[in-house]
Amino acid sequence: MSPERRRRDGILADIESVLFVHAHPDDETLATGALIAELVSRGIIVSLLTATRGERGEIVEGVLRADTDPETLSRIREQELRSACLALGITQHFWLGQAPARAEGLPDTLYADSGMLWIREGLAGPAADVSSDALATAPMATVTADVAALISSARPSLVVSYDAAGGYGHPDHVRVHEASVAACALTSTPYAEVVAERGSDVEWFDLEHRLPQVVTALRSHATQLSVDGDDVVHSGGQRHAIPTSTGLRMFNRA
Repeated sequence: MSPERRRRDGILADIESVLFVHAHPDDETLATGALIAELVSRGIIVSLLTATRGERGEIVEGVLRADTDPETLSRIREQELRSACLALGITQHFWLGQAPARAEGLPDTLYADSGMLWIREGLAGPAADVSSDALATAPMATVTADVAALISSARPSLVVSYDAAGGYGHPDHVRVHEASVAACALTSTPYAEVVAERGSDVEWFDLEHRLPQVVTALRSHATQLSVDGDDVVHSGGQRHAIPTSTGLRMFNRA
């Protein structure tokens, strides 16, 4: 690899494969869709681990009945995720709790969406009715072992997931961060966290040329969001520009 390529890539220099770890369907596109599409275009092997089916996600009005049962919504969101993966170029997708993302000797399991409550604008916290089979209440050691099992099987050069706040505080995002960091420590795998603000320790990827792929992937998640011009509109009415930039920061375990 040329010195110019190394200087340009930084975190991604010499990286052959990346495992993205996300909490729910649509997180992969909203947080890292443009970066995923870019890596695929460079010939880097990209795989995705999704922790839950997002069955507690609020439904966009008019797409499905608001009272659609969780099991049905889970199946639909699985289909939406398959479509988004196709748009982004992801060919290897795994569900947490199912082999190979399951600790050896344990039967496959489904981690339930933990839900959330808005504490204030832009910051979420735990829901009041978290179920016993939810990701956020599952034993940390078990969740970590499941993530580590996939890392040991896939052997990615780098794992990418959330920062300590889980992006905006969702308990499933926070748990995914904690488990991914611990699993990377167990497997001696580098970990990069997705950050929203620029800084001296952050490498920023401005990837506006990946907008068409991101838009297609976003439209796959029709139960949760819609695309209106240059904006994403979430089921709750929140609106923001379609994300085509991603900041990465290497996680320091010291």
